Amino acid sequence: MVPTKQEKMMRLGILTGGGDVPGLNPCIRAVALSADDRGWDVVGFRRGWQGLLDIDPDDPASIAANTVALGRERVRGLDRLGGTILHTSRCDPRTAKGGDRTPHVMHVLERLGIDVMITLGGDGTLRFSAHLDSLGVPVISIPKTMDNDVNGTDYCIGFSTAVTRSVAAINALRTTTESHERIAVVELFGRRSGETALLAGFLAQVDRTVIAEVPADLDALLPLLARDKATNPANYAVLVVSEGASLVGGAAADLSSSATARDDVGVGHRIARAIETAGGGGTVLQELAYLMRAGEPDALDRMVGLAFGALAVQLIERRETGRMVTLTSGNYCHVPANSVLQGAKHVDVDRLYDRDQYRARLKSVEGMPMFLY
Repeated sequence: MVPTKQEKMMRLGILTGGGDVPGLNPCIRAVALSADDRGWDVVGFRRGWQGLLDIDPDDPASIAANTVALGRERVRGLDRLGGTILHTSRCDPRTAKGGDRTPHVMHVLERLGIDVMITLGGDGTLRFSAHLDSLGVPVISIPKTMDNDVNGTDYCIGFSTAVTRSVAAINALRTTTESHERIAVVELFGRRSGETALLAGFLAQVDRTVIAEVPADLDALLPLLARDKATNPANYAVLVVSEGASLVGGAAADLSSSATARDDVGVGHRIARAIETAGGGGTVLQELAYLMRAGEPDALDRMVGLAFGALAVQLIERRETGRMVTLTSGNYCHVPANSVLQGAKHVDVDRLYDRDQYRARLKSVEGMPMFLY
């Protein structure tokens, strides 16, 4: 069991893993301030799990290079910044060079006197957190990802800002697309889940949206886009597509048969090429990519980041570890840390998407959460 503050001053560790998102720094700040209010120390580990692998507990220089003390002054103004001051990596110690280095991670945490680890990450980072929990290491997991695809929570830090950035970029692209009377193809992050594309497309009111969960039949999609363009008085159309979308149909087969080793491009490129090959006119191709996660967090991600960080420390104070903080039906909650292992989170296609028309389908919103998942 985790000792209470009356028994011992707590020493918390915190790291950020996977891709950066806006909202991480507000969460780090909330953890640091909440811990400071209780007289606890917070040690930040640099570059995710890689930082722990790079530490030799007998080498003070390696400790100094891979950790940072997160006192009240160090986190001043941090809530206004995007990214993560702790930096990040996509390291899983179980698959590190030289084999499974989980024992090294546990050794470092013990030698540095870390009582509880707070881990901010997506599916990969939090899976290793659950692994540590299964080995008896006290952890609190905090979900973050632009794709909003961590199982066990309705919301992940970074999702709102990614959607907000995407909607703004899509609508800005309309001026160029209309001026040149083309079809815009906007590719968004979302390898396994199409939720970001679905909501961004819906909020920007684009003509069609292709999500990762439903293969796109180009023989059906291309005529729809051509009709959208022809029936628009401004003579243009807009398509949003998840980076993880797959293509089927004769047009897709023609693209594959004509591909070369140098044609290793994203799905957005392939759709744009298919549109032009089919005589649909010119295209405006835009991969938003890292711009979706760049810059400061929006109001919602600041709020969720601050609340998740505070809740993590509150759980530790109550000696409740092995948990992942969540938003469930609009309420701040927590679930077992191994919830990330219990399944994959995807768009509820039957409820939210029209497979034939490649559009969001909202027959009724009564009783649904704010983000409609």
